[in-house]
Amino acid sequence: MLAELLEPPGPVDVVGTARGLVGVRRTADGLWWVTRTPDGPATVHVEPGATPRSPVAARAWGAGAELALAAVPDLLGFTDDGAWRPAHPQLVEWRRRQPGLRLGHTTSVVEALLPTIVAQKVPAIDAARAWRRLRRAFAAPAPGPARLTLPPDPRRLARLAYHDLHRFGIERRRAAPLLAACRVAPRLERLRSGGAPRLMAGLQQLPGIGAWTAASVVRAVTGGADVVVVGDYGLPSMVAWNLAGAAPRPGRPVDPALRRGAAAARPAPAGDRGAQSLSATAFGVTFIFGS
Repeated sequence: MLAELLEPPGPVDVVGTARGLVGVRRTADGLWWVTRTPDGPATVHVEPGATPRSPVAARAWGAGAELALAAVPDLLGFTDDGAWRPAHPQLVEWRRRQPGLRLGHTTSVVEALLPTIVAQKVPAIDAARAWRRLRRAFAAPAPGPARLTLPPDPRRLARLAYHDLHRFGIERRRAAPLLAACRVAPRLERLRSGGAPRLMAGLQQLPGIGAWTAASVVRAVTGGADVVVVGDYGLPSMVAWNLAGAAPRPGRPVDPALRRGAAAARPAPAGDRGAQSLSATAFGVTFIFGS
């Protein structure tokens, strides 16, 4: 086991930041994260401090413990400078209430990609059910003291045919890109080192991977604040209801305050971390299913 005491760069809501990221599970004693690293599988336990500014205790088990422990600051949003200054009154209030909420992210492209492919073009409840069934069928015990399971090994999945996934409720149009991603998993992991634009472009080279899937994954593994998930069925209504109090309708005038808030949240010039996307920052929307 490896252990480290991490000093947050400012007030950080550890649980709120990491909750919902792929592989992360919340328990009474903190957060558990299971992942597969290039060195092997790893389990990480994160124990938040007494206050948002308190040191965070992290412990890791498994062959990949060293790499996983090094990734904990990214997971908890320590590398997010938190410099966003919203203009919309509702966002200003949310920011005041949750000053420690950061943009955290995981490290494995494939671990984020596979459940996102399963979530394509189906209701979230159906996608979650299918992913749980697939994960359970290919479960492997995670290292460490907790009774957790690792995400499916893409090398095992790569040997399947598309019809093998039918029993999990995954039809051919989703099974084919999922298996294709597993067969090129090492190549996809290398794309991450090139940054968000390269990863976005590389993911969309795979058949069946469009802008929605690519943006969801890029957001999850890079913490990109200006990565907007386009083409989502529910996100426009979520933004409209929260900021304008009504669902969007064609021809309906846009609330001037909402228009100003959206304008302030447009992607910033390169190197300017101040302006961030409404969808990524205000709502922390994720389409990834945890362990």
